[in-house]
Amino acid sequence: MEIISTKKAPAAIGPYSQAIRVGNLVYTSGQIPIDPKTGVFVEGGIKEQTRQSLTNVKAILEEVGLNMGNVVKTTVFMADMNDFADMNEVYAEFFAEPYPARSAVAVKTLPKGALVEIEVVAEVV
Repeated sequence: MEIISTKKAPAAIGPYSQAIRVGNLVYTSGQIPIDPKTGVFVEGGIKEQTRQSLTNVKAILEEVGLNMGNVVKTTVFMADMNDFADMNEVYAEFFAEPYPARSAVAVKTLPKGALVEIEVVAEVV
């Protein structure tokens, strides 16, 4: 098992790692829309928050030489499923075919009041 960490994504603020590599898989922790340069949420709504969350995921993957094309599974947690179309529009900017498998679920609340949190599993090839 290898711990993955980068300063280009928000630091873990609890007893967890940004990501863990086990064998040929990398599991990221859920990324909320914190800008690692400022330590606060990006301004805007679901589109901006989705973009920042995925930018954080991308930075973690890049730390070990991977990119979004290595992602095989995503889980998107949303505070309001009515934001799905707008989230999906931005999400599509980060992935190309063959698209990863995905689950999208609405949850009651997310850390710090985020509108979205995204975690991925990526394959090291």
